[in-house]
Amino acid sequence: MAIDIHWIRDDDSLGQFCAQWQQLPFVALDTEFMRVDTFYPIAGLIQIGDGERAYLIDPLTITHWQPLADLLENPAVVKVVHACSEDLEVLLRLTGSLPVPLFDTQLAAAYLNLGFSMGYSRLVSEVLGIDLPKGETRSDWLQRPLSDTQISYAAEDALHLAEVFVRLRPKLSDEKYAWVLEDGAELVANLRREVDPYEVYRDAKLAWKLSRAQLAVLRELCAWREREARARDLPRNRIVREHSLWPLARTQPDNLAALGKIEDMHPRTVRQDGTFLLDLIKQAASLPPEQWPPAVPEPLPIEAAALVKRLRALGQAEAERLNVAPELMLRKKTLEALLKSGYPEGPYQLPDSLRGWRRELMGQALLDSLATAGEQP
Repeated sequence: MAIDIHWIRDDDSLGQFCAQWQQLPFVALDTEFMRVDTFYPIAGLIQIGDGERAYLIDPLTITHWQPLADLLENPAVVKVVHACSEDLEVLLRLTGSLPVPLFDTQLAAAYLNLGFSMGYSRLVSEVLGIDLPKGETRSDWLQRPLSDTQISYAAEDALHLAEVFVRLRPKLSDEKYAWVLEDGAELVANLRREVDPYEVYRDAKLAWKLSRAQLAVLRELCAWREREARARDLPRNRIVREHSLWPLARTQPDNLAALGKIEDMHPRTVRQDGTFLLDLIKQAASLPPEQWPPAVPEPLPIEAAALVKRLRALGQAEAERLNVAPELMLRKKTLEALLKSGYPEGPYQLPDSLRGWRRELMGQALLDSLATAGEQP
């Protein structure tokens, strides 16, 4: 089947087509990008599908993105995407805006119990009976001209994504459709919540094993690494490797030779930033106790696994009742955060990560289950 492809390579054309798309009930949206040696993704192509044609927007020749930003922010036009976390980063970087409302076909498939975390090719095969060609996902999207196979691959994505939406939407009850949009809004909200560099240390590997004085050093190291990765537009591991952070905070080297012996420490880091890192560690280590961060909670003990299993079973039962993929219900991190709030004796508090319809449907049941856990024979 020949695809009707329209290229958009200048600002005027983008403005004209965005004005047309503003009148549609939905547009399908996809991006191709490169992210090999950079912190931020570099847009190589933006694809729009309206259900009939595929539009390929060349970000290397467009300079004025406001019309696309306006389309993304128009609440009357549903933006259809698939597994979109990195696409959202591309769009935010390019236009300064994020799509609302957002309909993720991967989430919709899970709400229809077709499968959880389905890849795009599998979903298209399942819903449309079409086998998509593979092999272009890793190609160079910044090269010009793009190859015929790249163009065909990108156009098919946009065209079929619109078709998948048209097939899936009527199968979703109004309630489930609202949940798909709610989860889409959560994805957007998460990206809008820019990570505070001074909070990054909490997620560092083995942070719970450090004293509060050592955590003060880890906090400064993680914050500096995060800021520098953004400022230099480099992957975090090109600044300081992940596995070096904990031994740096624990041993606190005070000379370049000791720094170079830190586990997984790259010689380039020692050359470029070694002296600065030594000063940073020294300053952080001299902070008074009142400026130390609170201790990071230990992981849950092995015995808590039975409680996690008990709570997960609640979610699975609810998933069965709703006929949705069970993985949609309760994330492991959410259950662990709930248990950490009061383990082992309670009382427990629902974590902030349990939001929206999940909190309404299951919040009290989770608390009730924990309250009676100790009474089980």
